[in-house]
Amino acid sequence: MDCYGSAQGLCPFTDFGYMFVRVKGCLALSDGLYQFFTKVPKEEDMKYCTMSINKVGGWRNEVIKYFKRVVAAFMLVVMSVAAAQAEDKVIKVGSLGWEDQMAISLPTKKFLEKEGFKVQFTKFNEWGIAFAALTKGDVDILLSSINYLTADYWAKNKDRLEKISIASYGVYQGLVVPSYVPIDSVEQLNSIASKVGGKIIGIEPGSGLMREVNAAVKAYGLKYQVIDGSTAAMVAQLQSSIQRKEPIVTMLWKPSWMMQKYPVKFLKDPKGIFAPPQAYYWIARKGFSEKNIRAREAIASVYVPIEDVGQINSAMNNGKTVEQAVDAWWQQNNGLIQRWSVMSSK
Repeated sequence: MDCYGSAQGLCPFTDFGYMFVRVKGCLALSDGLYQFFTKVPKEEDMKYCTMSINKVGGWRNEVIKYFKRVVAAFMLVVMSVAAAQAEDKVIKVGSLGWEDQMAISLPTKKFLEKEGFKVQFTKFNEWGIAFAALTKGDVDILLSSINYLTADYWAKNKDRLEKISIASYGVYQGLVVPSYVPIDSVEQLNSIASKVGGKIIGIEPGSGLMREVNAAVKAYGLKYQVIDGSTAAMVAQLQSSIQRKEPIVTMLWKPSWMMQKYPVKFLKDPKGIFAPPQAYYWIARKGFSEKNIRAREAIASVYVPIEDVGQINSAMNNGKTVEQAVDAWWQQNNGLIQRWSVMSSK
């Protein structure tokens, strides 16, 4: 190809800054790129370049190569702009304020911020309120155990929601007694009913664990009353009973600092009333993953081992706030967080 050069004396096919070759018919909107790459321009139509007919193939190859370079550069610009826009977006994260939930949701919040996102964090006290906020768009994502613990809420709202990823696995809940109480199964609870006043000390009414306990009372024919209360009140009674070496029947879950601090044991559940070990899922409003690709990749890269959830919970029991406990865990697990970053950069 013989080129006379552009206005700056450079060949328009080799200089990255000049792509404008005026060829009649080739740049016509009606003909489009098809003619540009499939039809040979006439010599009289060339303004800036001349070429012999036996060099047509080389001319076309040069243009194709140049076009690919320009498209690649254009896509790079588009991706950079999209990334910048994603980083400016506020991701609204929702979580219950429970210790195990916070031990997963706060590291996710920190990782999103590390990846350049702004995060608005909301704590909820009850699942019904949390799911209502998610479906209305008050939060973008929510941490929940939808396979069992919140299965009812998921079934009711699943057409408006989507699963993003599993954030941890292994949470379990059930009935417990102090380790010195001589029973090992829910089936044996009636044998000590008179020693504990026929009461199972409960937590917040409406929780998934309370529903399962009430179901177990019916399924096993237990001569017990389930007492509504709060987690704090339950822990106080459990600690008091253990200090006096008295029997008590209550409910717990793991991971939990309570399982680490107090000598208690889960009662076997031969009828399978209580859910098996469950997963923690990040869920979102339908369409979130498609509209927030980078955020979805970051969220899906986070996985907190269940043992680490227990470690964070123990630090909270030893006097740290949940934020302090998560910060300490974060500093001790740079290798894990770096692996999240590698996965997130896909």
